Amino acid sequence: MDTPPALTIRAARPGDAEAIAELQSLPGVRFGTLRLPYPKPEVVRRWLENMPDAHHTLLAVAGGVLVGIAGLDRYSGRRGHVGSIGMGVHDDWTGRGVGRRLLGELVDLADGWLGLKRIELTVYTDNAPAIALYRSFGFAVEGTHRGYALRDGVYVDAYAMARLNG
Repeated sequence: MDTPPALTIRAARPGDAEAIAELQSLPGVRFGTLRLPYPKPEVVRRWLENMPDAHHTLLAVAGGVLVGIAGLDRYSGRRGHVGSIGMGVHDDWTGRGVGRRLLGELVDLADGWLGLKRIELTVYTDNAPAIALYRSFGFAVEGTHRGYALRDGVYVDAYAMARLNG
């Protein structure tokens, strides 16, 4: 299915804290990230209010409902040419183009506005849809982190992936 026509991408703001906490609480979103269960909206609000300039958080909204979130962190110093990304899509909106739109916006921001040479990410080795999406944007697996994270009582592996611009 193509991207829903009503999908809007915009920057996150403190007033989005409740919706972001709800999104991060969804089993599918949590399963694919490093998030713990039951995030507190007040903690999310503080994070949004104190976000450094080098961090960019984008939201995908459809019909007034938050359906996806993505972030880009730009490093500093000798790694100022590098950024790392992370994202999550609402359980009911996977496979509907939300991740593709968010990733496209992050790549455009990194390449066209921040002049980043390298974008990095980690993704669980069993997340085939995400891996396919990242590959379609030119990301390649650079290695495997064994026992990367505890997920639902089991240690799981993750790929280190990166995309070089130019």
